[in-house]
Amino acid sequence: MREIVFDTETTGLNPDHPDPKLADRIVEVGCVELVNYLPTGREFQMYINPGRPVSEATVRITGITNETLYGKPSFDKVVDQLLEFFGDSTIVAHNAEFDRGFLNAELLRLGRPQFAKERFIDTLVLAREHRPGSPASLDAVCKRFNISIEDRVLHGALLDAQLLARAYLELRGGRERAFDFAGNNGNPVQVVYKPQRHRPTPLAPLLTAEEIAAHAAYIDTFGDNAIWKKFG
Repeated sequence: MREIVFDTETTGLNPDHPDPKLADRIVEVGCVELVNYLPTGREFQMYINPGRPVSEATVRITGITNETLYGKPSFDKVVDQLLEFFGDSTIVAHNAEFDRGFLNAELLRLGRPQFAKERFIDTLVLAREHRPGSPASLDAVCKRFNISIEDRVLHGALLDAQLLARAYLELRGGRERAFDFAGNNGNPVQVVYKPQRHRPTPLAPLLTAEEIAAHAAYIDTFGDNAIWKKFG
């Protein structure tokens, strides 16, 4: 089962502004490939020139500046690479409607088909279902599962996607569940344990003769129907 964890960084919060020159745009995309909930090591990251200035909030949160994006490709130059990485896989995102909205706004400008809501899994929803009433931001979910965010001084699409991949695994039941799918083509693996050899000479008991006698005398106080006498 292949899924893509997806995150974006943007110039602001409004991709649908009526004035195209003022509409906010994607400035970074980050993707992590999962197979059976585990990262495969394949990732996709790209900075994108939005054709407009980034907001002060974007600079403060992400560290991405206009200078960072100078000379970077526009979205129309990277869209085919991004869609190829997606393939036909389900897309996992935190607050998925935000990322889907920006992605669809970019696709709409290019006359490309847009992504249906059903294509996405929203980990924000999963986090709220997992612990109703608790904070459900990505930071809060990482802290819930003891996923370190010490190196996350600034937000970044790929770094956030990497953290989300770990959180998503936990929200789906943890590493133990992922191992259930560890076989080829997603088929469960039958675990076979190698028989252990018996000791040629049993170990000597650690109890003294006095302790053994005292235990036997104590068991006798329970009568003939004591479970220890039936199965001992």
